[in-house]
Amino acid sequence: MEPGRLPEWRTLGTSTVRVTPWFEVRQDEVVRPDGVPDTYHHVRSPGAVSVVALDRERLVAVTRQWIYTHGSRQWRLPSGAIERRDTGPRAAAERELVEETGISATDWVELGRVNGADSFTNHVDHLFLATGLSVGATSLEGGEADLELSWMPFDRVLGMVLSGEVRHAGSVTGLLLAAARLGADGAGG
Repeated sequence: MEPGRLPEWRTLGTSTVRVTPWFEVRQDEVVRPDGVPDTYHHVRSPGAVSVVALDRERLVAVTRQWIYTHGSRQWRLPSGAIERRDTGPRAAAERELVEETGISATDWVELGRVNGADSFTNHVDHLFLATGLSVGATSLEGGEADLELSWMPFDRVLGMVLSGEVRHAGSVTGLLLAAARLGADGAGG
C-alpha cells in the first residue's frame, strides 16, 4: 500500500434482498477501511437519463408531474430510466425524450453524469443536451398520465434551479452544465 493511503473497502459476500423491475436491494458483508466487519445495504440501479432539449429560440422543454416518492408535483427535464432494451444512455435519452414529450433531436451532446445519494445507491444520471428539435406525438405510460410539457426560456429555467423550484438532481446538474457549455461556446441552440 502507498504511504499515507488508507485501506479500501473489501466485499466478502453479496446477497440480493429484493428485485423489482427498476432496481435491486443488496446486502453486502464487508470489511470497512478501518478493518471492522460490517453489513452494507444499498440499491443497485441501471441508471437514468435527463435531457436539456433546447430549441432555436433558447426555449427548454420542461415537464411537470406528480413524483410519488416526494409526494408533490415537480418541475424537471424529460428524464427516465435506462431500460434493458436501450443500447446505452444516449439511446435511452432519445427514447425518453420522444416518449415523454414527442420531441426528437438531430444533435446530441453528452453533458456529463451525476451520482445521486451515493451512500444509498449506485444510481447515475446521464445528462444530454439535445438540439435540432422536431415535435411529434408522445407515448406516455400510465404513471405519466399527468405529465405536462412546458416550453420556457432557458434563463427562466435557470432561475427556477437557483430558487429551488427545480430539485431533481439530474435536471439541476444538466441545466447548470448546459449553461456553462452555452456560455463557453456562445451557442444558442
